[in-house]
Amino acid sequence: MIRHLVLFKLNEGVTKDDPRAVAGATIFADLGTKIPQLREWECGWNVTERDIAYDFAINSLVDDAASLQSYLTHPAHQEGVAHWKAFATWVIADIPV
Repeated sequence: MIRHLVLFKLNEGVTKDDPRAVAGATIFADLGTKIPQLREWECGWNVTERDIAYDFAINSLVDDAASLQSYLTHPAHQEGVAHWKAFATWVIADIPV
């Protein structure tokens, strides 16, 4: 199993109530039901106000590297990535569990 973690940082001047960010959160919220390779899917906005905190997070679980690759190349995932690129940056970690 692989835990796929993603932390998003909104670009300067973008807030979580920006229509682009709201749409991006909705796109990612729906991925859990659209991509069969996802065993677990959680995402949401950060609730703390610390300067070092990221703004949005995804926590997911897949069976193996092939499942992760299928998820990453899935059209629904690619749609979300293309959307978020316009207003955020992110970091990822893929951890064997």
